[in-house]
Formats: sequence, C-alpha cells, structure tokens
Amino acid sequence: MQMLEWARDDVSNVAGELALLSGLVMWATTYPGIRRKMFELFFYTHYLYILFMVFFIFHVGISFACLTLPGFYLFLVDRFLRFLQSRQRVRLVSARILPCDTVELSFSKNPRLSYNPMSILYINVPSISGLQWHPFTITSNSNLEPEKLSVVIKSDGSWTRKLHQMLSSPSSIDRLEVSVEGPYGPASTHFTRHDQLVMISGGSGITPFISIIRELIFASNTSPYKTPEVILVCAFKNSSELAMLDLLLPISGSPSDISKLQLKIEAFVTREKGPATDSSKAPRAIWFNPRATDAPVSAILGPKSWLWLGAIISSSFIIFLIIIGLITGYYIYPIDQKTEGGFPWALRSFLNMLVICICIAMTASSAVLWNKKQNARDVKQIQNVEGSTPAGSPQSWLYKADRELESVPHQTLFQAINVHYGGRPDLKKILFECKGSSVGVLASGPKMMRHEIAYICSSGLADNLHFESISFTW
Repeated sequence: MQMLEWARDDVSNVAGELALLSGLVMWATTYPGIRRKMFELFFYTHYLYILFMVFFIFHVGISFACLTLPGFYLFLVDRFLRFLQSRQRVRLVSARILPCDTVELSFSKNPRLSYNPMSILYINVPSISGLQWHPFTITSNSNLEPEKLSVVIKSDGSWTRKLHQMLSSPSSIDRLEVSVEGPYGPASTHFTRHDQLVMISGGSGITPFISIIRELIFASNTSPYKTPEVILVCAFKNSSELAMLDLLLPISGSPSDISKLQLKIEAFVTREKGPATDSSKAPRAIWFNPRATDAPVSAILGPKSWLWLGAIISSSFIIFLIIIGLITGYYIYPIDQKTEGGFPWALRSFLNMLVICICIAMTASSAVLWNKKQNARDVKQIQNVEGSTPAGSPQSWLYKADRELESVPHQTLFQAINVHYGGRPDLKKILFECKGSSVGVLASGPKMMRHEIAYICSSGLADNLHFESISFTW
C-alpha cells in the first residue's frame, strides 16, 4: 500500500517509482549491443529524461532537488536555444555528388559566423525524417570561405543512403528543406603548435583533416609564423574514393595558394592493383533555388555568444528568484500559516518548475530575437554564393583523363599526391621517419587502425610523437 502513496506534504513514493522506472529504461538501452545496433531506440528512449526529472522533483521536493539545479538549469538553457535554432530552415546552395557515394552539401553562411576546424553540424532533412538529427564534420573553413559552410556526407546508413538517392535521381531537385544545429567544435586549433603534422585516415575518416588542411592553407598565406609541415596518409578501398582528395581545396574563386604549405599526400588504394580506367562516373554538381525565407547558417546568439549566454543565464535566474519570492510571500506562505500540513509539496515543486521554464524561455527568446534582427541586416549584405564548383577530381587526373587542370592550386595539389595500389601503409615506417622535434599524429578512421597508431606512438621508440585520436563512434 505504501508503494501507491502520494503524500501531500512528504516524500511521494509513486513519483519516485515512476522516476526510477524511467531511469532504468534509459540505462537498459545504453548497452553497446542496443546503442549501436538500435540507435534510434536508444535515442528516443532518452527523452524519458523529462519524466525522470519531473517525477524526481515531485518525489524529493524542490528544496532537495536544488542539489541538481545548476547542471540541469544550464542544460535547459542550452536545449531551448538549440530548439529555437532548429526551427529555422537554412539556405542550401549546392550539392556536389562524388563517384564514391559521397555528397558535399554547401550552405550559405553568415560572414560573422566563425568556427574552428573539426567542428560538427547537426543536420535534419524533414523530407527524409522529421525526427532524425545527424552530426557531420564541417569541411569548409570560415576564414577561406566566409560566406559558405560545407559538410561531407558518406552514404553509409539508411538516412544517408536516402539522401544520396534523392540527390542522385535523374529528376532535378529545385530546393531541399534543411534545418541545422550548431556548429559545435573544439575551442582552439592546438595542432598548430607542432613542427610537423601526420594525419592518418581510413575511408571517410579523412573529413576532419580537410578542415585542418584548409585552416593551414589560410595560415600559410596570412600568418607571419611558420606553419607545420603536413603529411596526409589516407587509405581507401577503391580508386573511386580518391575523389575525396578533391575536397581538400575550396571551390574555385576562393583565395587558396596551396604552394606555401608544405603538403605531402600518400594515398593507398587497398583493393585495387592499378588505376581505374572507367571514367564514366564523374562528380556532378546540383544548384538549388532557396526561398527568400531560408536563412544563412548563423550563430544563434551572434558572434558574442558567450556574452549573450552569460546574460541569459544570470538574468533568467534573477527573474526566477524574484517571481518565486513573490509567489512564496504572497501565495504559498499565507496558505502555510492557515492550512494544516502547509502548502502541498507537489504543487510547490510544479510552480518552481513552471517559473524556471518561463524565465528561461522569455530571456532566451528575447536574446535570439535581438540577434535575429542583426542577422537579418547581415543577410542583405551576403552576396549570392554562386560560381563554378570544380567538377573534376584527382581520380581523373590519376588515370590521365583528357581534361585541363582548372587552376594552379589544383595543379599543386595534384603534384603533392602519391598514390599506392594493392597494399596498406606501413605506419611504423612512416611515423619513425618523421624527424621533427614535435610531431602531431592525428588518427581518424577504423578502431583497429587508431589502436595500432596509438601503440606505435606509445612504444617509446620515438619520443617526438604526440598522438590524438578522432573518433565518430559511440
């Protein structure tokens, strides 16, 4: 009988049981076998955190629940800001379809939006799924391409396959509705502190390195300091995937003098013994006609996001304290004095939760609307991002197709590529031949490959190797 009690002025057993049940369901879906094989079940089940927190507060009362208030308060602010950003349709300008079942999406970007290399962008395409959000690595550079943001999407799952089929179909697509959240990324470009960079990738793991190389291209042309020497070791299954190397350079027209960057690319095609001779699959570009209501990708709180975020957190909490103080003094306290048992615990907790949500929604919405007006003024100054997207790829250069190299940067990139067929890279030899005093080793790709590189760097045979793993797995 006590399991069914919901005490008026004491701990509620029913609320605690419901919170516990919600927590157990979330915990059960976190096992790797469920999380990786049935990710959507794992993802949607974790929305039970709402019931968990609500019934937890009903169970212990708002006073004791304040122990978790700081972390959960910050989470509510962040979640509501992401919700506001996800409601906006962004301006998708073009798509480039590569012969290796890979798509590059290019969005119009607010010039004031700045992000660091290896940042990610969450993307939602309502025509595929209104609920699914997928993170993808940003390959563009906010310095080289101030008005464009690009992501690369490899067809390697049901959602990405549907997107690739949609864009690859013979029927032309005039517009594709897309919403985004982000970008999110590292706070600093720490890789510039090394004398030499060795970036080792497998398959689509090359995408984080595209943004790093573009950042180093910009630094080599603008910074008075010497940029690190770069060795890119990339392994692909088939020669068609060599088209990924074409993404190392921005679109034509962007200032990208690659000659000032010491770049060496060692590409390994593991499942073929020689260059491919079929050039029928050439990269294809699609240009969209976005609506006037589609906005460029912008920071939800503008370039001074940390200042705005601090203002939202502090002002909303102060307003919450004032409102809940007035409610307590003029509504709750008189009832406590007149009623036996005092004001109900559950209702007191509900009022606190309601006021917190109202204060956060009010202050965050005001900040977003203020910055939206500034973004609208910036939109008028953004030129329509149009131009010729390179249709060729290093793959076509490598099997000597009859085409003219488009520009000096592409010629320089072609000269830096050395392709090996029918074998895997000798990672130990490559790393031990690096003689720089500080060598940054970045690994992105399959788990076994990253573990092998980590073992080599930690073997003690070379004290100048500094390892960092870049993983996309959960």
